[in-house]
Amino acid sequence: MPLYLGVMSGTSLDGLDIALIEQTHKTRLIASHYLAMPPTLGNDLLALCASGPDELARAAMAEQTWAQLAAQGIHALLAEQGLSAQDIRAIGSHGQTVRHEPQRGFTIQIGNPALLAELTGISVVADFRRRDVAAGGQGAPLVPAFHESLFADGQSNRAILNIGGFSNLSLLEPNRPVQGFDCGPGNVLLDAWIGRQRNLPYDQDGQWAASGHVQPALLKQLLSDPFFHTQGPKSTGRELFNLPWLDQHLASLPVLAAVDVQATLLELTALSIVDSLQTAQQHTELLLVCGGGARNLRLMQRLAQLLPGCQVGSTDAHGVPADWMEAMAFAWLAHCCLEGIPTNRPSVTGARGLRILGGIYPA
Repeated sequence: MPLYLGVMSGTSLDGLDIALIEQTHKTRLIASHYLAMPPTLGNDLLALCASGPDELARAAMAEQTWAQLAAQGIHALLAEQGLSAQDIRAIGSHGQTVRHEPQRGFTIQIGNPALLAELTGISVVADFRRRDVAAGGQGAPLVPAFHESLFADGQSNRAILNIGGFSNLSLLEPNRPVQGFDCGPGNVLLDAWIGRQRNLPYDQDGQWAASGHVQPALLKQLLSDPFFHTQGPKSTGRELFNLPWLDQHLASLPVLAAVDVQATLLELTALSIVDSLQTAQQHTELLLVCGGGARNLRLMQRLAQLLPGCQVGSTDAHGVPADWMEAMAFAWLAHCCLEGIPTNRPSVTGARGLRILGGIYPA
């Protein structure tokens, strides 16, 4: 019974997701474990997303702490399941993205996989994105190949939508290579704005946004960003969509109520997803949503309203818990690396060809 662990911490910086999967001819989630991100580590990682003094040393210290936290979670999960390190073939570790600039030829995820292997006694596969970037690709999104393995039925037009800090789509159509790309901000601006205005980590169920009113002038300004007018392959990150970006747009408008800004940011997320989907894949019959955004009831309602001819729901109903999709994906990517299976998709990232992704750090 080949068992793998996947460790994922995304741009939301809220915590680490750890998934234990069994990988045979299909992928099965066996157990999961969540660790909240310690505030100090979260702040250190967020600070590394922009230039600052002594970055190399700060990054080295932060990734040591990240690896120690991941190891702590892995030991806890194994203990809960009555398993030992010898029962696990490998850990697939995404690490923490601190810079993503494929147009300049680089993407950086830190997480000290060598230390993680040392602390757990389990081989680690990490650094999944840079091989695709080296081949001329965007290095993201990487999950479409996994989505294809789980949900393609060869009969209907389907889309898998992951809403984390940023949103990305995987498009599944009969007799066509899987397509995929980043749509724009998912939760990143919503979380940042409510954090600034109300000192909360996120908008529970989208309730605050639902109590406000969308401001058309602000929405038009935000949607004027060139990113929204380019088609895939494309990817994005905090380098583009951040509070200074939002502040720049707000500065040119009359002062708006904070709750109305939140409502407009939710509409930005919903519209950028729907516009991307309708441009790239017409007549989508089923949209399955995963990631933290699947728990935002107001956002899910808006997606359903904007896509009246499409069935919109969570991946939960199709056997894959929305909260654990990405951690499962990186466990699967570790399996594919060890088996020599290419997992990038040139139709998604724009790379010159198929590549085996990941670097191996033996136990």
